[in-house]
Amino acid sequence: MNDHDEGDDEATRLAKARLAELRQEHLDLGAAVTALTEQHSPDMILIARMKKRKLALRDQIVLLENQLISDIIA
Repeated sequence: MNDHDEGDDEATRLAKARLAELRQEHLDLGAAVTALTEQHSPDMILIARMKKRKLALRDQIVLLENQLISDIIA
């Protein structure tokens, strides 16, 4: 194995770790949104912000997944 392959392996490992972090944050936000919506008088502005952040996370997750898949195929 050459140095380039080791760098690729490290980059893949870091990307997978970041992907796991993003997925966990996405799940946590989903749980928080659910909890907030169940309150007697939920803060709809906060919920909207959290949902927007959740969508942004989803976009990042998809982008990173696509990059990882293209790296595996190449």
